This record gives sequence, structure tokens and C-alpha cells, in this order.
Amino acid sequence: MRFFFVVVLALALGVLGVGYGWLNAPLELSTPAVDLSIEPGASARDVAQAVADAGVAINPMLLHGWFRVSGQSRQIRAGSYELDRTTTPRSLLQKLVRGEEALRSVTLVEGWTFRQVRDALQKAEQLKPDSQGLSANDIMAQLGQPGVPAEGHFFPDTYTYSKGSSDLAVLRRALRAMDKRLAAAWALRDPQSPLQSPEQALVLASIVEKETGTPSDRATIAAVFTNRLRLGMRLQTDPTVIYGLGAAFDGNLRKKDLLADTPWNTYTRIGLPPTPIAMPGKAALLAAVQPAPSKALYFVARGDGSSQFSTSLDEHNRAVNKYQRGQ
Repeated sequence: MRFFFVVVLALALGVLGVGYGWLNAPLELSTPAVDLSIEPGASARDVAQAVADAGVAINPMLLHGWFRVSGQSRQIRAGSYELDRTTTPRSLLQKLVRGEEALRSVTLVEGWTFRQVRDALQKAEQLKPDSQGLSANDIMAQLGQPGVPAEGHFFPDTYTYSKGSSDLAVLRRALRAMDKRLAAAWALRDPQSPLQSPEQALVLASIVEKETGTPSDRATIAAVFTNRLRLGMRLQTDPTVIYGLGAAFDGNLRKKDLLADTPWNTYTRIGLPPTPIAMPGKAALLAAVQPAPSKALYFVARGDGSSQFSTSLDEHNRAVNKYQRGQ
């Protein structure tokens, strides 16, 4: 009887040893990294089969048994996962239960136009191009804001996403982020601001974003444009002209371009242009609604990224001669 007990115990320990070794042994993958997609509603058996189908040399029945024995089979989450050659059956289950998806990221940069945003999304790794072939207006309709211009309405930031996500999902998050940031900035606006709506604040912020070379100048640049708006002066800002030229701009802004009237030419038209000209960041949004307490009406680049501000045309002309013409 004692001999029989010893044999049974040895066999049990052997099975446990094999099982422990199997649970902690790296999976055999067909490639250095395997993409695994788990659909919503998939059963533990479906998940085990999906692992095998993805390129993992494993018996799906054995893997399913492990899922069941663990007591966590109902906690497996849908998503996109990446398995490498260090992944074991044990760590695989942990990854699936925790929802540790394989994430990628795309960065939308302050000052980018919507065209540049679309280019970045098109080049983003493993991002589904659902917006391809859609116009900017179509995209805004898809995102629930028909009739709203796409330009400037997406907040510049780094967005993470799981592999196979839609580019429209990333745009939706960026759109909501800008709506939130713009509303927060508008709530903090200077009571004396000539801006009449959050949309106007967004337009002005986009101009401030494009004109600012040094962060410390941002609020004073906003003050120049705010002062001009209050006095009914033309904004006369080159970035709006360049935006209006579109593909016709060859990198060299000429006098004839300043005279070529478009809805965005602030040399030929009074007031703000009809849409933003780029994506402003948080600092530009705040500067637009809280400009510096300055009477400046002009500024010129010093050549080092900073700007020289002037309150009169004569003073400005002297600054132009000094910093632009070397006189």
C-alpha cells in the first residue's frame, strides 16, 4: 500500500512539474513578433484557437484548458496584442486579463495644418485609414460636427492607439480634446477682449501659434493682434496670406502675394480670417484670450526667434531697418 502511494505521488509531482514547466516555457512563434487580435465576445476556446491561428505553435485545447483551470477565462479582454518570444502561457494569460494591448502612437504637432495632420495619420503605423478618400467636410460630418471647418479644430498632442484602430477614432479624440481646451480657455477670457466667440478665439490662437518664435513673446504677439482688432486695423500677418495661397505658395512670399485677395489675406481684408490656419496649442489658446497688457501694434522678427515690438509706425519702421535691412 505504501509503495502504491509513493508511485501515485511521484506521478502527480511529475505531472505538476511538466505543467509548471509548460506554463513558464516561452511560446514557439512563427515570427519574432506575432500580432493577436481578440474580438469582443470571444470565448476562452475562441481565444485559444486565435492564438494558434496567429502563428503560435501550441495545442489550442491545452491552452484552453489552462485558461479554464486558472479561473480567469472570463476575464480575458478583447483587443490587439503583440506576443514576442519571451511570452509564456502564464504571461500570455496575464497580458490578456490585464488588457495590455500593443499600443502605437502618433504625434500631432502645434502649428500643423489639417493637411499635415492627415499626412501624419496616413503614415502612422498600424492605423486603419478609414478617412482615406473623404473630404475634410466629410470627415467632420463623420465626427458629428457637420459644417464645422476641420482646420484648427484638433488638439496637438501625442495619441496612443491599439493596432488596427481607425484614424477617425484618433481624430475624434483630438477633436474632443480641442473642444475641451477651447472651452476652458474661453471661460478665462479677458472681459475687455474684442473676441466675440470661442471660434474667433481659435482663429486668433492659430495665428499666434504661427507667428510665435519664442514662447515668451506669445502673449505680446496676441496683444498686437487684439489691439489691431479693437482699433479696426488690418492684422497684416503673413501666415494668413500663405495659408490662403495654398498649393500656390512656393516658399517665397512676394509683394504681389500680399495684394492677392483671398478670404485669408489679412492685408486686403479687415478682421479675422474665416477659419483657423493651423492647430494652436494650449499656450496659444490662453494667449489669445489673455493677451499681455501691451499697447504694441507692430512687431518684427529680430532674427534670433524673438520679436521687437513697437507702438507706432515710425518706431516699427526703425525696427524693420535695424533687424530686417541691417541699416
